[in-house]
Amino acid sequence: MQSVELHTHSSLSHDGRDPVELLLEQASAVGLDALAVTDHDEIDASLRAVELAPDYGLVGIPGMEVTCAAGHVLALGIDEAIPRGLPFGETLDRIRDQGGLAVVPHPFQESRHGVLEHISKAELATADAIEVYNSRLLTGRSNRQAERFARREGLPMTAGSDAHIAEMVGQAVTNVDTDERSAAAILDAIREGRTTVEGKRTPWRISFRQAAGGAKRRVKNGIADFFQ
Repeated sequence: MQSVELHTHSSLSHDGRDPVELLLEQASAVGLDALAVTDHDEIDASLRAVELAPDYGLVGIPGMEVTCAAGHVLALGIDEAIPRGLPFGETLDRIRDQGGLAVVPHPFQESRHGVLEHISKAELATADAIEVYNSRLLTGRSNRQAERFARREGLPMTAGSDAHIAEMVGQAVTNVDTDERSAAAILDAIREGRTTVEGKRTPWRISFRQAAGGAKRRVKNGIADFFQ
């Protein structure tokens, strides 16, 4: 059994704060076996994390959080960035063309780019897996909806902290039933549905701090881009 964190953001994300080294350090400190850095529409930090992961006793899983036309999709096990803005189905196809796994995070949280604002549940059911526990929740209702949907459709289930600061890495974990410590084995086991999930809510004060920090960085980056 491997304990895996599948949804984190580094400073390469527009709303992330910390370098991958701090994310890896935290993952190791809380006893995880593997970590995926999934920045918004960026993959360079994730590939860097994959290279460094063995130094921390971890398996690195390459990936990113793609902003498709319908919302967010986690692309795991890829090595080239997926373009943003593509239709949901085409985004899934591009991920699979690279041998990757297409996981839909927080699908019922429309305020956070959940895809169900723009696609049908039948389309959602074509994903490879559904994130049924996301630590950045208010009431937990959206997570429960995602879990009921995944169970009804027979889809593999994952969890993710959606950490935007290193301290929150490991708040939500996907336990993957495989003894092989490799990204390929972990993703194959997820694809086959050999997972259980566990997690804790991100404290509200941390969620607020993450959101405020992200907004501040977006403004700062926007000003910098204006003067370039």
